[in-house]
Amino acid sequence: MVVRQHRCGGGALAVCALAVAGVMAVSTGCSGRSDGDGARQRSVAGDGGPAGTPAAVVRRAADRLTGAGSAETRTSMETAAGGTRVTIRGQGAYDFRRQLGRIKVVLPKDAAGADGHRPITELLAPGALYMKNRGAGVPDDKWVRIDTTALEDGNLVTGGVTDPMAAAELLRGAGHVTYVGRTELAGVAVRHYRGTSDLGRAAAAASPSSRGALAAAAKGFSTDAVPFDVYLDDKGLLRKVRHRFSFASEGPAVSVVSTMLLYGFGAPVTVELPPAGDIYTGSVQQGRGGPETP
Repeated sequence: MVVRQHRCGGGALAVCALAVAGVMAVSTGCSGRSDGDGARQRSVAGDGGPAGTPAAVVRRAADRLTGAGSAETRTSMETAAGGTRVTIRGQGAYDFRRQLGRIKVVLPKDAAGADGHRPITELLAPGALYMKNRGAGVPDDKWVRIDTTALEDGNLVTGGVTDPMAAAELLRGAGHVTYVGRTELAGVAVRHYRGTSDLGRAAAAASPSSRGALAAAAKGFSTDAVPFDVYLDDKGLLRKVRHRFSFASEGPAVSVVSTMLLYGFGAPVTVELPPAGDIYTGSVQQGRGGPETP
């Protein structure tokens, strides 16, 4: 799919897509394809899958996660442009009932191989993304707050992590879904489905807390179709999902592969959003083509 070029705007503290523009500006090294989950998969005897059409089964994934309550997560977001690949990794936990999460995001090494970027702590909340260690002139004790409903991608790629609830809610727009078969993921038997999701349909069917961000993405992308691969366990719980985004920028076309792995369901999740006094209200320094990273 192709989306309109992301723009820097004051409504988001002049923060553009970190995963696409900012990191590409600080790293020119190449890396191999990676799911970012470290999970080995092998084929298992196929079966007919759970009751219902493949599309109906996939659309229920978000409801199953809400029922499970919470989970730990590992993420990766790989961008590719002009032969250069950059991968951003994250790890944390998410409360699907409160739609709150905390993820530590690790930026890649720079072109010279120096490992000088501090991890960014991200707090995910309905309609908002909070970032600490954002760098680029932001004091160490302050948070940057971004209104995700004002972002053209609805924070599907901006933070270098696709919000776990948004990733699941995006599946509510699933269509043209194929049941691929049984496989094993990190020792858990799962069913693999492949298809495309419609952003507009997903936004219309999403929970009220997620609807604003997905509606923004539906307006910001020039096409609603988002290809995905999703892996559900025998309880219908989402264990892994990979979404593929692509869009045109001023330079080479950029593709983004966002992968999320969920495990440790029911794990306690503590997220305290920063008070207003801890939110940075100054301008964020910009590098050419995107925000400068720490």
